[in-house]
Amino acid sequence: MLNESRCKVKICGTTSIHDACLAADAGADYSGVLVDVASSERSLTITQAVEIAKASPIPTVLLLYNRTTPDIQEAVLQIDPFAVQLLGQETPQQVEKLKQFVNCQLWKSVYLPAGNPENVDMPEVAAQMQAYRDAGADFLLFDTVDTSIDPPRYGGTGKTCDWHVAAELIANSPLPVFFAGGIRPENVKAAIETIKPHGIDLCSGVEASKGVKDKQKLERLMEQIKLRSY
Repeated sequence: MLNESRCKVKICGTTSIHDACLAADAGADYSGVLVDVASSERSLTITQAVEIAKASPIPTVLLLYNRTTPDIQEAVLQIDPFAVQLLGQETPQQVEKLKQFVNCQLWKSVYLPAGNPENVDMPEVAAQMQAYRDAGADFLLFDTVDTSIDPPRYGGTGKTCDWHVAAELIANSPLPVFFAGGIRPENVKAAIETIKPHGIDLCSGVEASKGVKDKQKLERLMEQIKLRSY
């Protein structure tokens, strides 16, 4: 059962049943699995994701990047996740169409550039958020896009955006928002206090090595989150 009294926690980039259980034991609310995401070293096959989702003690969020609507439907049918999170440039129109065919929540990533807040077009981001809400998305997730590399990397960067920009957008959001990008046990309390998201999302910040979660880091993370509820 999810704890409704604190900021929610999604541990992303889960690559094994063992790590899903570590996240659950620490007190996380969701486990995220990436399927066929070519840019991620933590990407799994559908078969691997099915095994983790079936065994996970906490709800599984399936992460997909720029897949066709039939591909998304098929992945959801096989994995049966609590939610599917769309990581790419999926349009509000695609979200609206998917809502008719999938029996799980739909989450949509929205990207903010790393670093300089002057690079953020606030009205444009706010318009995106409203469009996805109108299309039927259940949650939004802010993550960082790293434009210093070619091609740009969307999410999984380990870099932070401007927290004050994120806080302003979240304060006026039409949907609950998870926040990701450079979060770790050492800064999660400050992030929650500054940004006030519905939830936070971590991957590399709680890893022992790429794709392998760290029990102690997970425990420290949850200890810090419990110090700050709102």
